Amino acid sequence: MKEIDVKERAALAVEQFRMGYNCAQSVLLAYADLYPIEIETIKKIGAPLGGGVSRLREICGAVSAMSVILGLEKSVVDPNDEKGKTDLYDTVQHAAFQYKERMGSYICADLLAIKRVPQPPRPDDRNAAYYAQRPCAYCVAVAAEILGNELLSIQKSRS
Repeated sequence: MKEIDVKERAALAVEQFRMGYNCAQSVLLAYADLYPIEIETIKKIGAPLGGGVSRLREICGAVSAMSVILGLEKSVVDPNDEKGKTDLYDTVQHAAFQYKERMGSYICADLLAIKRVPQPPRPDDRNAAYYAQRPCAYCVAVAAEILGNELLSIQKSRS
């Protein structure tokens, strides 16, 4: 696996978010080079996960992206691999709980301090007011940092 500079990856996730990618895409793109998947495919995988899954305001897209990358890293492909699934789920839960500890929640609506109800599917306009009133850039930075540390821990356990 390539070397992981956690702070650099977190900054890259924020940069992707400020370019207009959603929270999930931003985290996925920050780590996409580690896996043999085309960038366009990564963008497509993350596209419906933004806004707490398509603006349903459920699990934060940045947390969903952590789960996707950890799934790629731990690669459980055998449906009968109970040990592998357990290990993967444990790792994802650990990352999600770290995120919740730092952010107060891993639910999109809670992070935005809005009612937990689906919102119209049209995304909000990305402008100065949008970026000023939302914690999303910080959310993707935190998720990318936690993810990087998890990946480093996995690397270390394999060596």
